Amino acid sequence: MIQRTKYLDKIIPFIDQPLIKVIIGVRRSGKTVLLSQVREHIAGSGISEERLINLNFESFANRRLLNAENLYDYIVEKSKQAKGSRIYLFFDEIQEVVDWQKVINSLAVDLDCDIYLTGSNSNMLSGELATYIAGRYVHFTVYPFTFSESLRFYREMTVNNPEDELFDDYLRYGGLPQRFLLRDNQSVRSYLDDVYNTIVIKDVIARNKITDIDLLRRLTAFLLDNVGNPFSANSICKKLKAEGVNTTVATLMNYIAAIKNAMVVITAPRYDIKGKALLSTSEKYYATDLGLRNNVKSSDVIDYNKLYENVVFLEMLSRGYDISVGKVGEYEIDFICTKGREKVYIQVAYLLADAAVVEREFRPLRKVSDNYPKYVVSGDKHDFSGDGIIHKNIIDFLLDTDI
Repeated sequence: MIQRTKYLDKIIPFIDQPLIKVIIGVRRSGKTVLLSQVREHIAGSGISEERLINLNFESFANRRLLNAENLYDYIVEKSKQAKGSRIYLFFDEIQEVVDWQKVINSLAVDLDCDIYLTGSNSNMLSGELATYIAGRYVHFTVYPFTFSESLRFYREMTVNNPEDELFDDYLRYGGLPQRFLLRDNQSVRSYLDDVYNTIVIKDVIARNKITDIDLLRRLTAFLLDNVGNPFSANSICKKLKAEGVNTTVATLMNYIAAIKNAMVVITAPRYDIKGKALLSTSEKYYATDLGLRNNVKSSDVIDYNKLYENVVFLEMLSRGYDISVGKVGEYEIDFICTKGREKVYIQVAYLLADAAVVEREFRPLRKVSDNYPKYVVSGDKHDFSGDGIIHKNIIDFLLDTDI
């Protein structure tokens, strides 16, 4: 498996710092492999194996440790065996442990240890955990492979298909690392279906005590089918009622929150550029993985406009940007990406098919008066750059490390 360098480079500076390292991400996005790569890095500095304690709480072998007291006692005994030396704790899918927040807090207080956790719920850093270890943790969000990572993985496997072919494969089947090891498309689809069902059953239904499973599945399919479209819970409720589904806005808001916490979808708020304020109206939804999205959406049509927009959204998230949807007067800009003092404006289109489409995509960016970089990204090979706005082919954009 390839090194997740962009994440390792963020985590390594925190090794041996008195902070709990928390890695979150959708199931099967590569958190376990990343955790093992952190462990290997630490082991490479000369730390002995008995000081490196690795536990995967989805393994039946660790079933007795799903109890907080048993886990605490087990780690205390391991610490004694280390004879006073610092121990390193690697806990995979920690949310499976009952009252895990309490045991992690106690271990951090009572022992000389460096703690690394993974979890599949974006909400795990709120509520009780924030109370127990406020100010004593740092978190990292891991996403499925970007296109550049998938391309690197394919090249290491000596798959030499043209980039265009591999990009189309990526758009269809996404970036969950395990799927790249499967030999045929039917196996990939079966795998994606199994991952999706695990997420729905374990991370959404069971964790949130969902009662209307049919509504949950229809809502999830609706959100995934309409990536890049602005919606509010109220507008979704009206659409579902028009289809004969009896529900309430309050129920939908709870279900949407559960879907977001399981990291099936990610939202982008809308931002008024001139007014310099977030808008309280509808936000846009994007799929965390295109393969999961395509496998469960209600239509079999490959909708490249939506997929291109979604893949650029995920790319900029993986690069550490905060993303919002821009509004400038009556026009909309697909993405405003900010990271510290950096800012990038991006419009995404499938193809700039004629002069009218070119004008439609470039016009909103011309309305922005600042000097931050502005991009139009599309599948076109021809360069349409002009008026200080950079046009890039989508593959070139995704592989450009300078953006």
